[in-house]
Amino acid sequence: MPFRNRDEAARRLADRLAEYRGRHPLVLGIPRGAVPMAEIIAEALGGDLDVVLVHKLGAPDQPELAIGSVDEGGAVYRGAYVRELGISEEEIAREARAQLAVLRQRRARYTPVHPPIDPAGRTVIVVDDGIATGSTMIAALHAVRARKPEKLIAAAGVAPREVVELIEKEADAVVCLETPALFYAVGQFFEEFPQVTDEEVMAILQRSRAQSAARGGG
Repeated sequence: MPFRNRDEAARRLADRLAEYRGRHPLVLGIPRGAVPMAEIIAEALGGDLDVVLVHKLGAPDQPELAIGSVDEGGAVYRGAYVRELGISEEEIAREARAQLAVLRQRRARYTPVHPPIDPAGRTVIVVDDGIATGSTMIAALHAVRARKPEKLIAAAGVAPREVVELIEKEADAVVCLETPALFYAVGQFFEEFPQVTDEEVMAILQRSRAQSAARGGG
């Protein structure tokens, strides 16, 4: 088992990302599971914490199978399963609308406790606990790239090697701790893998904002 829990994975990622310590990076967690990890990494690197809102699109009748993803601006990334399963544009649009509504609800809840931080000109590290198909991370990278960061890094605890290769085409650098040959689900690589709630994410964001204000960061 590669990781005891998300905290361990985050500490190991922070060690691998040590070159960015002192560069005041912007660390973006993909809600909800990766936000506690992003907090640990941001603290270790002396960076700012925020979220990047994207959501996977589930296949018809197989909601756990990611066929793509959508960001909060409505941009849709289509993964390989769209073609393989013959999923129609109408089905993609229907699922995208549903998940976009979830993202907008999250933004409405998160913004009062932590207004979004502009990534323009920043070293940005996008964090996920693990990556299965790559759809969510790629959508997150696309969304951040459009905001013109100086450097864009993808960081994750675990992902299939072929998915890491896909992500390497989208990021300036990729840090992934484990690339197992047999990959079924992210949770199989964590002894403890609890769900993270919106309330937990909001508490983390509120804590981060308070710490930033105490440092004179706003």
